[in-house]
Amino acid sequence: MKGYRFSKFIPKPAQGSSAFDNLFDVFLQLVSITGGDVSEALAWLTNLDKQYNITPEGYGIGDFIDELKEKGYLTEENQEGNFEVTGKTGQAIRKSALEEIFGKLKKSGRGQHKTNISGTGDETGTDRRPFEFGDSLQQIAMTDSIRNAQINHGYGDFMMTENDLEVVENEYKTQTSTVLMIDISHSMILYGEDRITPAKKVAMALAELIQTKYPKDTLDVIVFGNDAWQIEVKDLPYLQVGPYHTNTIAGLELAMDILRRRKNANKQIFMITDGKPTCMKVGIKYYKNAFGLDPKILNKTLNLATQCRRLGIPVTTFMIASDPYLKQFVQEFTKTNNGNAYYSSLKGLGHLIFEDYRKNRRKKF
Repeated sequence: MKGYRFSKFIPKPAQGSSAFDNLFDVFLQLVSITGGDVSEALAWLTNLDKQYNITPEGYGIGDFIDELKEKGYLTEENQEGNFEVTGKTGQAIRKSALEEIFGKLKKSGRGQHKTNISGTGDETGTDRRPFEFGDSLQQIAMTDSIRNAQINHGYGDFMMTENDLEVVENEYKTQTSTVLMIDISHSMILYGEDRITPAKKVAMALAELIQTKYPKDTLDVIVFGNDAWQIEVKDLPYLQVGPYHTNTIAGLELAMDILRRRKNANKQIFMITDGKPTCMKVGIKYYKNAFGLDPKILNKTLNLATQCRRLGIPVTTFMIASDPYLKQFVQEFTKTNNGNAYYSSLKGLGHLIFEDYRKNRRKKF
């Protein structure tokens, strides 16, 4: 009988990956999810090994812990099992986040955003686009253009037309100062969905990208709950949600203060949130209202959006929610600031932020 017979797919083990490397990738994810609690992460890893047999024969979690200490990823006080992560672990988590998120971007389609100065500048970029009248010969990507010609016309009699040509986008050598605001209110872990871990991963990947590819740019990270405060990039993997309301006002005020001190011409704010503003500080007391959009809190938030617009600071809001009244708030906030807004799933958050960051590096606000 002719046809196909399907069976369960069992992937082959990764070639060249040691038992430590395979466990290490999982361990980094768990450390980030547990907010830096190594004991809890190792307990989860042990349970995963018990359930799925992820360690090979002759190599156990105890051996993995010993290697972590030998390689400088963990420290242990007085041999009592009180483990702490090192700076080397934090760097490994950021690199892992960059590969996970930015690696996917390189496989996606060409840039989806238009800019005011597309195709001009003095620094070669990475984006490709079809040839247009007025593009210089230096911009033509010859390898990609020849490949297109072979695909379109075959290998026999080689010919190349204008439709086969691709050009490399140029970028201005501008410096950009970015403030990334992360909502750590309690709603980021409510309703059975972990929203804070993807937000942390995006922040870590963005930080790693800027430090390696755009070292002259600046990235400041702030978190906001009942209040707002600045955190170091090295603390990102261990960020946790608190029992907080959403004080968007405090976050915007702190972001504006940080950007006032930056000398770069290009300044921007990225805000990752999943809810409406529910809190503000009046004197030494907190004014809170989590039931709908409070006019007092809303008006103060919109006033800050106006101030950002006057200072030339666009605010790009990434809303990890799709409730109609939340969309109404974001639309009004965006219109007031003349910024951008995206309603993103957790899966698409990294793609949107990276594309928007790259787009904003190519224009002057």
